[in-house]
Amino acid sequence: MDTVVDTRTPFSIVIGAIGITEILQCVRTILGTIKGSVPLDRDFGLSLTYLDSPMPEAMAAFSGEIVEEVERLEPRVSVVNVNFLPKEDDAMQGTLYPVVRIKIKDGAL
Repeated sequence: MDTVVDTRTPFSIVIGAIGITEILQCVRTILGTIKGSVPLDRDFGLSLTYLDSPMPEAMAAFSGEIVEEVERLEPRVSVVNVNFLPKEDDAMQGTLYPVVRIKIKDGAL
């Protein structure tokens, strides 16, 4: 089953989430965490090595890292594709907002 995780929209954390809600929440947490910011797991999240790079270069690096880290940290999913879309109110800021299509693996639920 394919599902889309859109980081342009805010989300609420559900304590005790199960099933698809838990998996989507885990993926959103990975996408929203800067590597090095989790005290007991400094390798969790995404790095900012592409920050201030030209947009095409940053998108390529960011896409690759999203696929690698989401599949490493959330083994119940595989990444189908990564797109980038601006928020309507700050489209001119040059901020990348990933919209990630994931496939939940058979037997994960």
